[in-house]
Amino acid sequence: MESNSPLLRYYPGETPWHRNWKKAFPPSFREVSFMDQTLGELHRADVHTPCGTTLEFQNSPICIDELRSRESFYPNLVWILNGKKFKGFKILKSLPDVDDVRLSAYEFCLSDHLSVIRKSDLLQAKPKILNFHHPEVKGIPFTSYYYSFCWKHPHRVWYEAKAPIIVDLGGHFLYQLKQRRQLSGDYAYLHMIPRKSFIEKYVI
Repeated sequence: MESNSPLLRYYPGETPWHRNWKKAFPPSFREVSFMDQTLGELHRADVHTPCGTTLEFQNSPICIDELRSRESFYPNLVWILNGKKFKGFKILKSLPDVDDVRLSAYEFCLSDHLSVIRKSDLLQAKPKILNFHHPEVKGIPFTSYYYSFCWKHPHRVWYEAKAPIIVDLGGHFLYQLKQRRQLSGDYAYLHMIPRKSFIEKYVI
């Protein structure tokens, strides 16, 4: 890949949200162009950092082919999504550490209600649903950084992403969309990250 680092430019259809994100980074990081020598295609990264990470700010849905194309081209890509445009998106409750060893024998239920089922009950027609008041899981502490959420009208392409997904809902915090791998279906949850810390990780 060959690159150059232009100063901040404004493009047709680019939103204030998009521009404000780019302004958080030094001019030399913004709108960095790369040429795919094999295909003869020009790729322009919203932000490309000296450590080799590419940040793409996405204000609208994209198709699976576009997602895979960008993830294939940029080896260290991070997606930042404008979550304020998501329909029916709501943060619900704090979660325990989903990787807590005490939860290794359980799977989170795929519902808006925070509950689990035993892995040993998965093959049953109606496995017993346990909330976190049940004696088996009652003592597991909750975190201040993992959260459940609901998304009534999800853009499902984002669940197919291999690169990290950061959801921007405004305010001082960002939320990384993560998934816990489960036999009954992957459980999506949010990891809350201070906005300032996220930006400083790439600027300082």
